[in-house]
Amino acid sequence: KTKVRREKDNKLVAYHEAGHAVSSYYCENTDPVKHITIIPAGSAGGVTLSVPTEDKLGRSRNEMLDDIVMTLGGRVAEAIVLDDISTGASSDIQHATRVARNMVTRYGMSDILGPILYGNEHSSSEVFLGRDFSSGQNYSVKTAAQIDDEIRAIISAAYDKCKSILEEHIDKLHLVAGYLLKTEFM
Repeated sequence: KTKVRREKDNKLVAYHEAGHAVSSYYCENTDPVKHITIIPAGSAGGVTLSVPTEDKLGRSRNEMLDDIVMTLGGRVAEAIVLDDISTGASSDIQHATRVARNMVTRYGMSDILGPILYGNEHSSSEVFLGRDFSSGQNYSVKTAAQIDDEIRAIISAAYDKCKSILEEHIDKLHLVAGYLLKTEFM
């Protein structure tokens, strides 16, 4: 309630959140956006909330790819409209990378690497939860490079798709961001 943002920062957050919403709307395999706000919540400058319309047992490759597109929507919108990017997309980048990495290393969704589990079921970040250092990578340096290449390709393709969507529907991006600047939520 006491956090006051500059108009420039409000504009950045409005376009960032509008980028998530508009890109999600034009992806076939994302859940519908239910709520958008530019009111800060914790460390987030704003929030775009998508809610599933039905219970799902798992997620398809196309759903995960569109999730990455939607997740990158804020960063892409900043780049297109403001001709700059901010640190506001750091958690989005982290999420998109985690989804892409899981697609390649856990779910066998890479045509190049195939349906193989790379690494183990526990991430190396769980060292502090009782895991040991020996439970890490169980593949070669060459395979690690291929994994990195696959992740980069997935993220790059999603970024390009998102950019295409937002450039094609720039009028909707401006409309949603403008509304958010006036009302702070939608």
